[in-house]
Amino acid sequence: MQTLLLCDDHHVLYRAGTRRVVHPAVRHEANPVLAPTQPWELAIAWSSIHRDPATGRYQLWYQAFSDDRAQERTHRCVVCYAESEDGIHFHKPNLGLFSYNGIDDTNIVLIGRGGFSDRYANSVIVAPQDPDPQRRYKMAYYDFEDSAGVERPGVCIAFSPDGIHWTKHTSLPVLATSYGAWGEEVPFADSTDRPWSVPLSMSDGVDTMYDPVRECFALYGKMWIDGPEGRMYWKHAMGRTESQDFLEWSTPQLICAPDEQDVPEVEFHTTPVFYHRGVYGCLNQILDRGTGGGVIDIELMLSRDGIVWERPFRQDLFLCRSDGNAFDGGSIFTNSTAVLVDDEMRFYYGAYSQGATSADDRTHDSGIGLATVPRDRLAGIAAVETSAQTTLGGELQGVGQVTIRPLDLSSSTELVLNADARDGSIRVEVLDAQGRRLRGFTKQDAVPLQGDSLNHHVTWQGRTLADLPAGDILLRLHLENAVVYALSM
Repeated sequence: MQTLLLCDDHHVLYRAGTRRVVHPAVRHEANPVLAPTQPWELAIAWSSIHRDPATGRYQLWYQAFSDDRAQERTHRCVVCYAESEDGIHFHKPNLGLFSYNGIDDTNIVLIGRGGFSDRYANSVIVAPQDPDPQRRYKMAYYDFEDSAGVERPGVCIAFSPDGIHWTKHTSLPVLATSYGAWGEEVPFADSTDRPWSVPLSMSDGVDTMYDPVRECFALYGKMWIDGPEGRMYWKHAMGRTESQDFLEWSTPQLICAPDEQDVPEVEFHTTPVFYHRGVYGCLNQILDRGTGGGVIDIELMLSRDGIVWERPFRQDLFLCRSDGNAFDGGSIFTNSTAVLVDDEMRFYYGAYSQGATSADDRTHDSGIGLATVPRDRLAGIAAVETSAQTTLGGELQGVGQVTIRPLDLSSSTELVLNADARDGSIRVEVLDAQGRRLRGFTKQDAVPLQGDSLNHHVTWQGRTLADLPAGDILLRLHLENAVVYALSM
């Protein structure tokens, strides 16, 4: 079946008496599904996850920071590994690949170079069809590396045959990133004395995904933008770069930035992107440097091409910080590796109990959490509470309609709605391509859909889809105190 997500208006001709609504993610009762338990895990946050569709086994990679606990500078911020059979209960295997302060049995799978600053982030993507079995697992991260005899910060990559044994690429970094302090002057085009000052470059946090539309790998993440007076390192925005082979990357592009509708202290921490049923979703980490040492909540952004983004849910967040002193009460760090299991979409995230930018990493709680939404319910369309325009001649309560763009249903045998009509109902009407009603398929002929279901089967009294005339038709969804999320045929 083909499924049309109604999280945006891409498939909508027009609608009346409705509004767009996000479906907030719900935390799992077992959270945190992974907690810091080892000496090298003073704080854990950044993560990537992969579920093998054949075996159901989960592989989890996460960043572990230990600051000055580490006796070796290369071990201050490492990548660790865990596994699970159900995605809820995780095991940290003793791999014996890297020791930590004399401890040989660790689950550390990647360490830093030990340069000017720490290695950072760990975004993993699995490409099982890669012809080189040694490169079927790919990781992007940030570090300071030796480039032509000069230490430079940048985006780095590593490869693995199994997600455990990693080999760093021989020529790093693959993308130079900028490094400096707030308020620095923008360099001149012919300057050579500040090679580390790179405007409009990716920064220290990146997330990788495979773009099935463009058939390429893409990195989304932090990109510094200049401030009101034109000086550097003001706020982070959203940057993007792409590659066919994960080795050579395009010049990064700025594609979305904070604007006047955001709180003045707000910026994007980093912007992981996933693809689902024709929609690019971004779990944007909304960083507020002015609150609690830099707190982070999660806003769902939407795109149909991965370049132009909509932000309709700034006020209704996808995942908010927990209350109190919970491990995710201060900052939430999402990733690009959403997992679809049966009728559930799983979103794993790292978290701190305090802020991300200026709180004390040595005193907060942290962990890996899990939040879920039902299948295809990222966002939907709901009837508004009241419509009272003068052209109505009266007041309507909880009534709205959504008219879908022209469809050809001649080869379809069933029509299914993913919708919540617990407090009302939905009736589906059919119009011809010119917007005229078809007898036998009117609102009055439709069997009302009630209750909350991922699979409401649309029917009419005495008619079926086989009775529709050939050619394009318009579907009109009549909502009464209901929310619709997707249409399948």
